[in-house]
Amino acid sequence: MTVVKGGKRVLVAATAMSAAALSGCGGAGVASSGRPATATAAAATTSSAARTSKPGSVRALARGKHLRAGKHPQINKRWLTKGQPKHKALVPHDRHHLRVAVHVVPLCPLTGLRAPGGRVPEHAALAVKVENLPEARPQWGLDKADIVFEEPVEGGITRFIAVFDCQAADRIEPVRSARLVDPQILEPMGRILFAYSGAIQPVVNEVDASTSLLEDVGGYKAGGAYWRDLDRYAPHNLETSTAALYSAAAGLHYPQKPPVAIFSYGRPVLGGTPAAAVNIHYPLDVTTWTWHRDTGLWYRSYSDTGAALQGDGSQIAASNVVVMMVNEYPTQYTEDALGSHENELTLKGSGPAWVFRDGAQFFGRWERPLLDHPTKFVETNGTTITLTPGNTWEELVPAGLDIDVSP
Repeated sequence: MTVVKGGKRVLVAATAMSAAALSGCGGAGVASSGRPATATAAAATTSSAARTSKPGSVRALARGKHLRAGKHPQINKRWLTKGQPKHKALVPHDRHHLRVAVHVVPLCPLTGLRAPGGRVPEHAALAVKVENLPEARPQWGLDKADIVFEEPVEGGITRFIAVFDCQAADRIEPVRSARLVDPQILEPMGRILFAYSGAIQPVVNEVDASTSLLEDVGGYKAGGAYWRDLDRYAPHNLETSTAALYSAAAGLHYPQKPPVAIFSYGRPVLGGTPAAAVNIHYPLDVTTWTWHRDTGLWYRSYSDTGAALQGDGSQIAASNVVVMMVNEYPTQYTEDALGSHENELTLKGSGPAWVFRDGAQFFGRWERPLLDHPTKFVETNGTTITLTPGNTWEELVPAGLDIDVSP
């Protein structure tokens, strides 16, 4: 059986010598009488040394947040002592014994999936700016990202922030420039690496500010981590890889720690309605995500160039698609020779939101009281909307644009 504690899934495997000794773990169970029974948080060793030890160490059992103390009269409720291994507890019984093995399964913080190889990487997450003009397609590396943010920028175009953590990408292309809003989008994940081709000086100042949580591995500071694809035209041909960027970060002596989880994962809540596709009417094209029941994924396509293919021919897909309606406004900073101004987005406060998962849509609102807080998604009645474990695309859509859903 499975319980969740502190962002980690805990598998609890139980083998009993007597059916009377077995009760539910982390929820309702079935005792020998056939009635529902709650699990016990109690565990103690049978050795004489254990009987004289102070209560101690298996907090997942003893604190009882998920494995609550039950009322079964035949189960001793003393805590496991410090000398007992944390992964296994022996619960004494007056005649029989129940052996409960508790295994903590490491989960990737940005997907909720089991960590590859059973270990969450000790490095920081890595955010890379990726272009989305038709000339930039097909892109490389987006399938390896845990999260991709799509942000509106000047001229009605959009750009991606691909965030890598539990998977490596041998090729990420094309890398493009940063924007003022990027630090605000990424701030809830904590201190992470930020890769980009360049930017206007006000943006560079924001990235490198003392208050910024972004560690700069962009083209100015880590130029050796980038190269040009000779089969494509500049500026749509700048390449990098996760290995090259992590190597550059090590050379710059940036401290690294795993990112903070920003989404809640779990079973679907009540209130969802069937959804076969969602269409987002951006100024330059309509982006569509279509549900495929056979794979359990949403597939991306464009009204102007068709299926959103990657360089290897595979179509971009996501386990979750989150759509946030946000306010967009121009800043004083000129971005290009055409006189286009950098835009900002209102990411603090609340606004309409949709979460698409498992072939259904959940409508409600997004809430973010402070920029260093993760965005929370709730239904209109206040119920938290959870995501299914897997990769997520978050669409930041300017208020006023059309979004339509096909049931």
